[in-house]
Amino acid sequence: MRTTILLLTSALLAAPLFADRKAIQPKEFPGGRPFSPAILSGGTLYVAGQIGRDLKSNQVPSEFEAEVKVCLDNIGIILKEAGMGFDDVVTVNVYLTDMDLFERMNKVYVTYFKDPRPARTTVGVTRLAGPAKIEITVTARK
Repeated sequence: MRTTILLLTSALLAAPLFADRKAIQPKEFPGGRPFSPAILSGGTLYVAGQIGRDLKSNQVPSEFEAEVKVCLDNIGIILKEAGMGFDDVVTVNVYLTDMDLFERMNKVYVTYFKDPRPARTTVGVTRLAGPAKIEITVTARK
């Protein structure tokens, strides 16, 4: 009996190691990149860092608030493709090239994430891809 319990416990603990991994590739996102927009594994969605680049024009808006909105809209497309929404997000990492933009980012951010808001880390960085001033990555779970 004890051996059976040990085997069952071991199997339950090891299950996440064998979880399926599925790339989430919305049709709106360009292919051919060396990464997936997101990976769904064991019911958890890991969204790659997104910048505020418009998916059609490939341009980053010059106005910062518009850049934040495009960034979050892109994340929303990924969440939707995975059958999730902003309410399913549990953690957010925000990278800003200028921490003086923090309050301006927050004004847009709170229109996407409602209470209780996900756990969040905001970090100042020297530089991001292209002319981006913000990059956001999220983890979500149904």
